[in-house]
Amino acid sequence: MPQITVDYSTSLTDAFDRQGFAVALHAVVVETAAAKIEACKSRFRPTVDTVVGAEVTGHGLVHVTLALLAGRSDETKLLLTERTLEVLRAYVKPVDGVVLHASAEVRDLDASYQKFVD
Repeated sequence: MPQITVDYSTSLTDAFDRQGFAVALHAVVVETAAAKIEACKSRFRPTVDTVVGAEVTGHGLVHVTLALLAGRSDETKLLLTERTLEVLRAYVKPVDGVVLHASAEVRDLDASYQKFVD
């Protein structure tokens, strides 16, 4: 915990500093949601096909899902999504001809969540 998943359009691959974003986001999660830095894990999933409305070109998407152990208030979750988008803006450079659509959500991990480190 937290488990962070970032889906992003491949049209943003060269413009998105994913490693820098992850490191900066982990610090924000620690500060905002009282997580431990060593517990923050991020993975990035490129998406090849992106369609917005009826348009199949000209759009790039980034969606960040932050899954945390239950117990954070709705206010904390809202603040974390707002801060996530602020950090994201700093790590995705504009791409000519591409409109960036960015979003974030915080959800609670299911009570069945378990892990091990080997």
